[in-house]
Amino acid sequence: MLSKKTQYAFKALTFMAEKKKDGPVLIAEIASKKKIPLKFLENILLELKKAGILDSKKGKGGGYFFNIEPHKIPLAKVMRLIEGPIALLPCVSLNFYEKCADCNEKRCGLNRVMIEVRDNTLKVLENKTVADLVG
Repeated sequence: MLSKKTQYAFKALTFMAEKKKDGPVLIAEIASKKKIPLKFLENILLELKKAGILDSKKGKGGGYFFNIEPHKIPLAKVMRLIEGPIALLPCVSLNFYEKCADCNEKRCGLNRVMIEVRDNTLKVLENKTVADLVG
């Protein structure tokens, strides 16, 4: 399951994509409209800014805005940034691989199935973008 943090990140990015033509969006507006706790949202948007997905502007007419066009931001990128691994087991993760202590991967049926799950999940998440979330 997606964590609340990742769900909030996607809700915020979707809202920003819907409002993109209006310019920078205030954190308070996103928090209010999407019912996201303000302090939690501040941390999420800061992470997205540090990763180069968003940028911000201070002062009158300020707020957060996209540093990368929404149609160029794969959902997998956001998920990995906020959530960490997409794979359900560490032994099948592409970016966060860890060998299972008590397992022989070559003979593990669960490993083989989870690789297939990972590959199919990635096929969707790498090909869908933040722009696809806009209803």
